[in-house]
Amino acid sequence: MTEAATPRTPGTPCWVSLMAHNLAATQEFYGALFGWTFVPAPRQLGPYVRAQLDGREVAGVGELSGGRELPVAWTTYLATDDADATAELIRACGGTVAVGPLDAGDAGRLAIASDPFGAVFGIWQGLALAGAQASGEPGTQTWNDLQQQDLAAAKFYEAVFGYESTANGPEEITLSLDGKPVASVRELGEEPVRSRGPRWMTYFESADPDADARRATGLGGRLLAPPHDLPFGRVATVADPEGAVFNLLRTAR
Repeated sequence: MTEAATPRTPGTPCWVSLMAHNLAATQEFYGALFGWTFVPAPRQLGPYVRAQLDGREVAGVGELSGGRELPVAWTTYLATDDADATAELIRACGGTVAVGPLDAGDAGRLAIASDPFGAVFGIWQGLALAGAQASGEPGTQTWNDLQQQDLAAAKFYEAVFGYESTANGPEEITLSLDGKPVASVRELGEEPVRSRGPRWMTYFESADPDADARRATGLGGRLLAPPHDLPFGRVATVADPEGAVFNLLRTAR
């Protein structure tokens, strides 16, 4: 079985996707920042491409249709082995399913949902594509966390995905599967990030967050939090030209 078709443990962050207003300009920004190239993908939600790094699919980028003025944000997708059953469980636990479940060609089946506190996330039942084909290297997803006003939000994800939770002080909870950390829940940070409300945040690995943050601003993005050191690595928070927020992280080894 190839890496692309290997099932992911349910609950594992397995994919990230961005819906933007200008698909061409968004491809240009991320292509220049991360070295991504792009290939066409199923169009269930409108024009959509998959980002590749060295021929491996690492993220998705789509275009919002009809000029809809919706917030532009990266969406974290959590793996499931049954998108329909997980969607029902999300509803039963107080969440909302806004889109789907629906098929994305032969790649898999997806839904887009929000937890009871309003943070949006996706679920992905991988078929031909189990998820990102590379992670933890520069230009790929390396970590995801849920930034909330109330850490009690972790209870929802425990119920839906079976996470084990471990408190790391009063402001952070680590979510694990089979003893392996896969994500975290943190209290919302300082302005201007806090004003964006509860959300899942994507961290892309960076060999040099300082240089990549400068490159992002030079390409029309904005620096929201300058590069700084944390116990898990050096991180900078930036927004792309349309306002989608993400982190650049050099993971501590």
